[in-house]
Amino acid sequence: MMPDNAAGHAAAASPLGVALRLLKADAPTQVTEPRDWPRWAVLLPHVLAATGHLDSAAGQPDAQTMADGSRLLGLAGYYLWVHARHADAKALEERALAIDEAAYGPGHPAVATDLNNLAQILQDLGQPEAARPLQERALAIDEDAYGPGHPRVATDLNNLAAILRDLGQPEAARPLQERALAIDEDTYGPGHPRVATDLNNLAAILRDLGQPEAARPLQERALAIDEAAYGPGHPDVARDLNNLAQILRDLGQPEAARPLQERALAIDEAAYGPGHPRVATGLNNLAAILRDLGQPGAARPLQERALAITQAAQTAGSGRPGAEAGQ
Repeated sequence: MMPDNAAGHAAAASPLGVALRLLKADAPTQVTEPRDWPRWAVLLPHVLAATGHLDSAAGQPDAQTMADGSRLLGLAGYYLWVHARHADAKALEERALAIDEAAYGPGHPAVATDLNNLAQILQDLGQPEAARPLQERALAIDEDAYGPGHPRVATDLNNLAAILRDLGQPEAARPLQERALAIDEDTYGPGHPRVATDLNNLAAILRDLGQPEAARPLQERALAIDEAAYGPGHPDVARDLNNLAQILRDLGQPEAARPLQERALAIDEAAYGPGHPRVATGLNNLAAILRDLGQPGAARPLQERALAITQAAQTAGSGRPGAEAGQ
């Protein structure tokens, strides 16, 4: 086996290795954060160009070059997923998975990360049946590597619960989501944004189970956590507002739901642009509230706009907006 310092020198001697290492050092890792999107918009074409040489490089690239390439493919895929370019994201995540399985074997935590990301993309492409075995495999890898109480296991549980929800199995999803919440509260404390994600997802499961009264305080708590953590204009706050508005609608309170939904829509349009599937979700939800309020004429143009966004997304192979915000 090559010593670490020798491997580093080999990577330094390769122009591709140098390029990938520099890109990796510059690439923000919090890909879901809007503050990092401008930098990713600049880096993305360079990442795609550099990683495109991994398969065509003369000779087999060294291990560090392949690891840097896999990491960049995963981050770029996640960035594209956030921006609803799901078909493009899937191709990058599949490449990252192939590299990591070849480098580390099928049971490595890096492979679990790739499986997690690919499962989320398949879910958003409307393929929860295909996503489920990948997510179950990621969970098994992380439990074996880290133990049952690790926050990475909580992430796996969260994602698997969401897939089961999409498959119409909220009863099976609930214990997984409750376990994820317990892990994250124990790890991070009760006021952490990861806990807000767990609360959001558990509230959605309770709604599916016909328990909006039980869902409401969880959703309100999630909103308070995210507003304190991120401020009032963050996409996670929009998610919370979307979901709380739907709970209020379930409780027969469309008047209270409307301003929350309008605020969520404004946040998502500012964050993602007017043609993103999350905007279609907000438009659909607001249209439903307007119908509840006896205003079908006001609802119709919103639904027509949501339909146009959905059709454009389907044409691009980028997934499907749902009836409510997801995790």
